[in-house]
Amino acid sequence: NKSKIMNIFTQRLRQTLAVAVMAGCAFGAQAKIEQVRFAVDPTYPPFESKTPQGKLVGFDIDLGNALCTQMQAKCVWVESQFDGMIPALKARKFDAILSDMGITEERLKQIDFTVPLYDTHTQLIARKGSGILPTVESLKGKTVGVEQGTVQERYALAKWQPHGVTVVPYGDQAQVESDLVSGRLDAVFTDAAQAAIGFLKHPQGKDFELAGPIIQDPIIGPGTAIGLRKGDTELKTALDNAFTEIKKNGTFDQIQKRYFATDISIQQ
Repeated sequence: NKSKIMNIFTQRLRQTLAVAVMAGCAFGAQAKIEQVRFAVDPTYPPFESKTPQGKLVGFDIDLGNALCTQMQAKCVWVESQFDGMIPALKARKFDAILSDMGITEERLKQIDFTVPLYDTHTQLIARKGSGILPTVESLKGKTVGVEQGTVQERYALAKWQPHGVTVVPYGDQAQVESDLVSGRLDAVFTDAAQAAIGFLKHPQGKDFELAGPIIQDPIIGPGTAIGLRKGDTELKTALDNAFTEIKKNGTFDQIQKRYFATDISIQQ
């Protein structure tokens, strides 16, 4: 009868849909990521910079390329100012941020991160013999430069500026260093590894040094990772797995030794 036929039809339709859903899930699990568009700020050697010929080079570039090779995906690099990266990521102008971005509680409210990739330290740079230290007492009445959007900017504005320290944010790291050399700044608050291998190794940095102890604080965060859009679990899983593999097979160690004298890997 008609109702029996309808019941059989409905049952078969449900079975067909169930098979389709299962097939879709299996396909989704095996779906290959063809390319990853990484945001990068090319004013921040040794993490990322440009050669005179315009080629992007640096630790983060090598790291991203190694991750893409492991994933069998194409790496696409998108240049962006650091302080605009999170809004641009959310606006889908690229897929991920690989630009020495530290994991912080504030950023975690807006974006997700991969597992921590590496950990560099934060310190002041000041003129040799200045005696400047990263304390309110030492910096009161002085001018400190920071790059906009960084954990260093957030820390300096929260901990120093309310106590008589002038904190000046800049659009990129090259401008900060230029004003330090010209005397418009008394100190720069930055990534210590970046300073040691970048600015301090160049002729313009010869009269300057890392000043005082490393700063450790929740504002600075527990390390550096790749920033991702909220809920982009497929890309996160792929990048996490790729990073595990390049750590295991020694590729990460080879890359970090090209750029750093000390081990910047996350210590478990």
